Amino acid sequence: MEINAGDTSWVLVCTALVFLMAPGLALFYGGLVRAKSSLNMMMMTFIAVGIVGVLWTLFGFSISFGDSGNGFFGGFDSVGLGELLNQLAVNGGKYPIPALAFAMFQLMFAIITVALISGSIADRAKFSSWAVFVGAWVTFVYFPVAHWVFDFGDDQLGGSGAGWLANRGILDFAGGTVVEINSGASGLALALIVGRRVGWPKSPMKPHNLPLVLLGAGLLWFGWLGFNAGSSLGANQLAATALTNTVLAGCGGLLSWLFVERIRDGHATSLGAASGVVAGLVAITPACGFIVPWAAVVLGLIAGAACAFTVGLKYRLGFDDSLDVFGVHLVGGVIGCLALGFVATTIANPAGKNGLLYGGGWSVLGTQTLGVVAVLAYSFTVTLVIGWVINKVMGFRVDEEAEVTGIDLDQHLETAYDFSAAGGGALGQRTARATHTEVGS
Repeated sequence: MEINAGDTSWVLVCTALVFLMAPGLALFYGGLVRAKSSLNMMMMTFIAVGIVGVLWTLFGFSISFGDSGNGFFGGFDSVGLGELLNQLAVNGGKYPIPALAFAMFQLMFAIITVALISGSIADRAKFSSWAVFVGAWVTFVYFPVAHWVFDFGDDQLGGSGAGWLANRGILDFAGGTVVEINSGASGLALALIVGRRVGWPKSPMKPHNLPLVLLGAGLLWFGWLGFNAGSSLGANQLAATALTNTVLAGCGGLLSWLFVERIRDGHATSLGAASGVVAGLVAITPACGFIVPWAAVVLGLIAGAACAFTVGLKYRLGFDDSLDVFGVHLVGGVIGCLALGFVATTIANPAGKNGLLYGGGWSVLGTQTLGVVAVLAYSFTVTLVIGWVINKVMGFRVDEEAEVTGIDLDQHLETAYDFSAAGGGALGQRTARATHTEVGS
């Protein structure tokens, strides 16, 4: 088999699109927090890019897609990525694209997943502690879970080295379990470890820049087309199906979230529009390659409405998930994964299965439920342990004064918006720190 230029070009373009989701997420999250925390919020995404990229090269790809391990661990046969040079991609079969293209495409998934977690602890985490968490989390949580679900072995389904959930036939086209449920469950666990922000929930903590939020959401939607459609690993009908469903689910999520706001609150908001888009995209991620377009619209509508109602639970239950990683990514991911038990169809993907609405049995829903429960439980538990250890050893939170006056200045000696008359540069920033009790709150 020779390299196919069209398929290779498609995967390379999609890799770039998924990479764009990282700065898109930085803008989305950066606009959602208060001005005095926006740079720190963005930096939490950017440091994740660097750390995950290095670890993926050293051993992450091997743990996720190596063939010398077992159903829970990929092994160390591909450390350093050197053996992938001049090789074709292999994952449940051989693809006519370079193995390095596949490795870099999958790297982007790892980066965006851990970056999503940062939203759960916005405004209050030490940058150094977050950096340590990123390295530990991708090593002990993301890499193994990616192997469970995404690794189909060295030859065909069930071949040597396949992940245990992949062997059971779980349907997860682009990461409903690996990315969405994984990040959502971990975000909840880490929020519990780090604790509430000072003043939450009594003090208002509104987004400081909604245009940034909308821009970030738009970039995420754009990048998500590569995230989902690129998972076909080829320029083919399946890629077109996944792209179509991704667009439509985002539309459905946007409309249903705004509808809920209009009925519940009397007005539709730009924040609701951005959140609804993300909710629809989260839900379609596992399903985009297994359902027909009308089902994508319905799935987006259900996810947008469900997540709009769920985000308020944190106030009732008392946990401070700052940017609703639990309410959107965990809940949306669960909806998308379980929906496949009903609307999956071989009409959309002959290699898939039929859900209940297409004459299939209960086995699909059973397998999907197993995957949801297993990933949620593992991710939540291990993240609790990692977060607890880091909190005990080096502390996860900045001190209360730094949190109140501005985490950007405390952690980075910078501000997103310098309105002081002291001038720029480090000297000006130090002066601003001394003279201002709060920067752009």
